[in-house]
Amino acid sequence: MTSFLHDFIATFPSFLEAAWMTLKLTGVSLFLAMIIGLVFAMMKVSRFKLLHTLYGGYVSLIRGTPLIVQIMWLYFGITQFVVLTAFWAGTLALAIHSGAYIAEIFRGSIQSVDRGQMEAAESLGMVRSLAMRRIILPQAFKRAIPPLGNQFIIGLKDSSLVAFIGITEIFSLSMNHAAVTFKQLEFYSIAGLYYLFMVMVFTFLLNRLEKRLDTAK
Repeated sequence: MTSFLHDFIATFPSFLEAAWMTLKLTGVSLFLAMIIGLVFAMMKVSRFKLLHTLYGGYVSLIRGTPLIVQIMWLYFGITQFVVLTAFWAGTLALAIHSGAYIAEIFRGSIQSVDRGQMEAAESLGMVRSLAMRRIILPQAFKRAIPPLGNQFIIGLKDSSLVAFIGITEIFSLSMNHAAVTFKQLEFYSIAGLYYLFMVMVFTFLLNRLEKRLDTAK
């Protein structure tokens, strides 16, 4: 136990820097994933069958292949066309991957809103796009918060896979320390504690947001 605490304190500055990289990867990728997810969700609820097909192809492809394969494909596989830095290859892979799941969350939330509200808005002369923006989407966003929170936590933990393309984040740093010191149990446990702390903070903030929205009803 004394050795574990010593290792934790001694490596705190380097792990703090790695934790910041993890948060940057997660934050940027989830921001992009929200945009991707919303765009594809709107394609699914549109009236155009071609957009439905594109939505289905994207979601099936991304959910049917492992995230690590998508990361490797963006970093190594497309180098003959475009060269991405490790950060952007990892970020885009995480965004595209999470975007497929967020698209399903938004799609379900939008379709859960009573269709009569859209019909009522159109009967009052409101165009479909305006009714979607002012009436349907605000309700859908509220309903999407719990599953979105779960997806954000998954995205945070999935960011550990970018260690395999050379980005120094929490998991990568723990692997390096474990390889040098041969203290695999200690340093993988330290990595787990950092992830656990970040997940607990995010869960706390999400719960506060949900309570605030419930109060605002």
